[in-house]
Amino acid sequence: MPGYLTTHVLDTARGCPASGLQITLFRIGQSRAEVATSVTNADGRTDGPILPKAKFIPGTYELLFHAGDYLRATGQDLPNPLFLDEVPIRFGMAAEDHYHVPLLLSPFGYSTYRGS
Repeated sequence: MPGYLTTHVLDTARGCPASGLQITLFRIGQSRAEVATSVTNADGRTDGPILPKAKFIPGTYELLFHAGDYLRATGQDLPNPLFLDEVPIRFGMAAEDHYHVPLLLSPFGYSTYRGS
């Protein structure tokens, strides 16, 4: 069975899902090629896998979270320029498996992990 990739974003500063955050997925090879773009829903998730089984190819990928646009839209008191604007997470997918790469986000820090 082919693998696939899902993601979600939690706003740890506000204690809620990050709704309306744009995410771009790139495949990294000889060049950086855009594979997909999605926006998080009310639960902070994309409506479906950002990389579905039909498009899965093992390799190196990058999720680019457009955090700055989201943070500005929340109405928080933020510095200009923002400390975090675009958050790239580069990772490898070797096996045909479910990869889940979430982002825990605040205006001044973030973390990620391989989830389930």
